[in-house]
Amino acid sequence: MVAFLPGMHAIGEPPVLGVAAFALFMALINASIKPIIHIIALPLSIISFGLVALVINWLFMQLASWLALSFFSVGVTIDGFVWSVLGSLVMTIVSGIVGGIIGD
Repeated sequence: MVAFLPGMHAIGEPPVLGVAAFALFMALINASIKPIIHIIALPLSIISFGLVALVINWLFMQLASWLALSFFSVGVTIDGFVWSVLGSLVMTIVSGIVGGIIGD
């Protein structure tokens, strides 16, 4: 996703370390707190036709970026909300393809 979107920049030398640190924290967040937050925000998400889910994904991407940069001094910077939403769409498409190939 970082390679495809010009609004996301890998920080670190080599850049793959930044992407790996960001991916590590995204995986930890997605596995631990994301399901709970989505259930809590479900009524708002229904009312807003899913726009709350975009904001939650943006916040989690910002959190993962901040954690990676804070703990490892490498990570991914995201230029704004739009790039975060596009990154979320890319992650959704890729995980759907991988899930279809591997099988959930």
